[in-house]
Amino acid sequence: MRGEYQQLVDDISAALGAPATLEDRDFGLIAFGAHGSDDDLDLMMDPVRTRSILQRRSTAAVRAWFEAFGIARAQAPLRIPPDPAAGVFKGRICLPVRHRGVVHGYVWLLDDEHLAGLDLSVPFADPRLAQAMESAARIGALLAAEARAGAELGELLRELLTARPAGQEAARGALREALGTAADGPLALVAVAPWRTAAEDGEADQPGAPDGAGSALAAQSGVAAMCAVPEALPDGGAALAALIRLRATSSPAPALAAADRLLRSPRAGAGEPAPAQAAAGIATPRKGLAELPAAWTEALGAARAAVAERRLGPVAQWAGIGPYRVLTGLAAEHTADPAVLPLLAPAYTKLARTAEVYLDCAGQAGRAAAALGIHRQTLYYRLGRVEQLTGLDLDDGEDRLLLHMTLKGSRLQRP
Repeated sequence: MRGEYQQLVDDISAALGAPATLEDRDFGLIAFGAHGSDDDLDLMMDPVRTRSILQRRSTAAVRAWFEAFGIARAQAPLRIPPDPAAGVFKGRICLPVRHRGVVHGYVWLLDDEHLAGLDLSVPFADPRLAQAMESAARIGALLAAEARAGAELGELLRELLTARPAGQEAARGALREALGTAADGPLALVAVAPWRTAAEDGEADQPGAPDGAGSALAAQSGVAAMCAVPEALPDGGAALAALIRLRATSSPAPALAAADRLLRSPRAGAGEPAPAQAAAGIATPRKGLAELPAAWTEALGAARAAVAERRLGPVAQWAGIGPYRVLTGLAAEHTADPAVLPLLAPAYTKLARTAEVYLDCAGQAGRAAAALGIHRQTLYYRLGRVEQLTGLDLDDGEDRLLLHMTLKGSRLQRP
């Protein structure tokens, strides 16, 4: 299907005599027309277009700037003026890609001397524009069909990951049939958390609108199936689940690349009123679909650990998160021991951090003091205050274990 998009973009470029770029509605690059030498100079002079092609995605700020012109509601082509302050040195003509009233993407053309005489005031009066919009409509139909197929696979994946055992078995069979031979091959499950769903983005009223990261991004990332999983996080937030095809269970590179791409989606991360950076977790690769519910637990646990401990992320593999493999499996009320609760108060953040670093350093005072950038006597003073607050003895192995695990576990509960 990627070849069909490229052909249609080439048709638009030929009809209008200017290179066109196709992006999905999340501004992920799908295809772009060939550039001549003069066009290459224009490309170099416009950082937004360069970034879109080289990185296959526009930034959130660029997306917001273009959407402010009403492109998501437009029924006809729009002219958008340049804005050097935003890095947009050349104006744009935007052809909305729609199907049955739903926007699925945008075709962009640089508004230069090639298109200066193109009249947009009377839609489709110019036969060149009419031909281009016909191709855009065909793109919209293809994207809609791809979105419907992706949504069906996503529903099966969500059912397999979250339903009771009886429902899981039915979903597993249906997903195996839909994926064909890929269902028996090496697979990895990726979780991205937190994740804004289509409903949170105000798109619940658009039937057939693709949820998740967009069909183009899914295809580019090697995603076999993808879905948003509501209430996957302790605070009730959603996470994204993506099933990735691998070449071998020992080669997680495609999953790492997919996680990196998915993290660039505008839906990765929580929005207002409590903005939070997203992270991705990758489960231990499996062969076939039989262990996907267990793999989802791993992937989600790794993502939560990467959010809690930024040194693990932004992409963490289950095998590499250490004690968080245990902590993410515990209920929140089991990770905050009453003896340590006083130390978790905001007033004692510095003491808690001191104790955690000291324990991370296996109780070696010199290493801990150096890591914290404090004098060793200051370290001893703070550790004494920790013992007073908690009643724990830092010379006792079990007390140290209790304190260490509670401090690590508290990270998972922070917003």
